[in-house]
Amino acid sequence: MSRSTPIIHKTRTQVVVEVLREKILSGDIAAGEPLRQSALADELNVSRIPVREALLQLEAEGLVKFEPHKGATATELSVEQVTELFELRALIETDLLAKAIPNLQDEHLLQAEKVLDELESAFKQEDAVASWSELNTQFHTCLYQAADRPHTLEVVHGLNTNCDRYIRLQLLLAGGIPRAEQDHRNLLTYCRNKDTDKAIELLRAHILHAAEAIRELVAQQVE
Repeated sequence: MSRSTPIIHKTRTQVVVEVLREKILSGDIAAGEPLRQSALADELNVSRIPVREALLQLEAEGLVKFEPHKGATATELSVEQVTELFELRALIETDLLAKAIPNLQDEHLLQAEKVLDELESAFKQEDAVASWSELNTQFHTCLYQAADRPHTLEVVHGLNTNCDRYIRLQLLLAGGIPRAEQDHRNLLTYCRNKDTDKAIELLRAHILHAAEAIRELVAQQVE
């Protein structure tokens, strides 16, 4: 019986992580809002242990900050953070894509197209906002995984988690969906044609254009 306890405990912690992550990314928990462990435990009907562990994991993801005498809070929106995160993404993801394109097989491209169809469908559904980031990450992962750089891909996924709420801001408030859809379709075409130079140029522009739009939004929100 004792061998099964960690599995149950881990599952409960992960559920709390997912619930709190979604609340922060969606804005239900506002930037700077205190995250009181006892209140969250009562709300989620769990003990404080999985809440504390979940907050530590979310701190590692950059979504929660611990401060002396204040405890945990949802991290503030930051123009500087947008710049750093998206410039990192542009550097790492373009390199990853360049290494992946020569190795892309039909199955990678077919899977990417399938995910892209799902993402475009989700864009049209108001209640599907929570799935945008996951589907977007899946699409890019389908293209990047042929690089066979699992550690780099893990870094990219971490950056995407930190970028999630910023990307939602852009898509929801800055009218970014039409450009995102067109960019994704063009990127898939370039990858299918093994046109590495155009694919890299488009991916870099795709990421940095989003960053510029998000910086303007964040600057307005923190004024």
